[in-house]
Amino acid sequence: MSTSSTAPILTDTLAPAAPPTAHDSGADTAPGGIVIHSCATLGATLVVRLCGEIDHFSATPLRTLLASAADDGYTGLVLDTSRVTFADSGFLAILGWWPRRGRSLRLANSSRAVNRLLHAAAAATRQPARPPLPTPRRNLVHRPLTPPSLGAMG
Repeated sequence: MSTSSTAPILTDTLAPAAPPTAHDSGADTAPGGIVIHSCATLGATLVVRLCGEIDHFSATPLRTLLASAADDGYTGLVLDTSRVTFADSGFLAILGWWPRRGRSLRLANSSRAVNRLLHAAAAATRQPARPPLPTPRRNLVHRPLTPPSLGAMG
């Protein structure tokens, strides 16, 4: 004799609901990021003091500030990075974006992290040195090649 049942094997009381999980990309999720320590203006120049870490994701507040400043007509930018502890290509992208359309950029008090990034970027863009061409040898005597005599081969 067989009976059919539609009841679940595990009831709700025995199987607790799993909490929702987010995908972990392996990136450091520790609090940090870039902090705009202070911002001042000198005529058409914006002076910004940064502290913290600048990467692709944490650079959004700085990008937003600079985009707004460019829209408001600021043409100069001085970045004080003495308190920046980490910087990557996200910061390089900002440094490359600002000078467009005739705007000027100056870095003041660069931290070790910023200097390390700038040196690495400069080294990556340098052309490798070509090896020198071989120097022609002098005092070579050119002798015509003579075929071996047929009598010696035979």
